[in-house]
Amino acid sequence: MPPHYLHLILAIIAETIGTTALHASQQFTKPIPAVICVLTYGASFYFMALALKVMPVGIVYAIWSGLGIVLIAGIGFVVFGQRLDRAAMLGLALIISGIVVIQLFSKAAPH
Repeated sequence: MPPHYLHLILAIIAETIGTTALHASQQFTKPIPAVICVLTYGASFYFMALALKVMPVGIVYAIWSGLGIVLIAGIGFVVFGQRLDRAAMLGLALIISGIVVIQLFSKAAPH
């Protein structure tokens, strides 16, 4: 796997952990999840910056934010018991489809 994709995956994982910790911090009233949130968002931006050395910002941000949205929706469902209606699931499927189209057909995304 090329290093820029590894950096992007690490950025997505860190962002997902950070957003989960943000919810768990209950508006920064719980210190441990709040610290985890700040640290993992910092790590996410660091790894995203490394991916930006090779990849265009629009592609990096589309993949980072899109997969982050899908992963957080899944975590919200599994961990926090949040339900998604059909429209939300369709929207998430469209996000995934967009990322697949970028990866398979875009010449802007380095492979």
